[in-house]
Amino acid sequence: MIAGHLALIVAAVFSGAAVYINLAEHPARRGLDDRSMLIQWKPAYKSGFAMQASLAVAGFLLGLLAWWQTGGWLWLAGALVLIANWPFTLLVMLPVNNRLMATNPASAGPDSRELLERWARLHAVRTALGFAATLLFLAASLR
Repeated sequence: MIAGHLALIVAAVFSGAAVYINLAEHPARRGLDDRSMLIQWKPAYKSGFAMQASLAVAGFLLGLLAWWQTGGWLWLAGALVLIANWPFTLLVMLPVNNRLMATNPASAGPDSRELLERWARLHAVRTALGFAATLLFLAASLR
């Protein structure tokens, strides 16, 4: 059952990082001017992407292993919800991310600020997926 407990921990860490971004990091960025906001977002996005992408894959694999070991459908459901962050990011968020990354900070303005606000709203979906996976893994571990 170690795989299941690890899946729960990984999903909780994913969720904690995601909620930090939505409730602390991005609101702090809002206080910056447009250029500084974009400059701050770019490296934060790169490091956040690497961390959260890895956590989503690790939690997915651990959830699959727990499902394989126990046959409990909640483990499978949690794994699928957590890995849903990948297609959501690639299909929905990537166009916004690419536009922001391609924007020269010298030309940042209301358009880039609005893109960053759109990015934050989309990131909230990732946060919700992380919390849903955490709850599914928690329910599975309590069975």
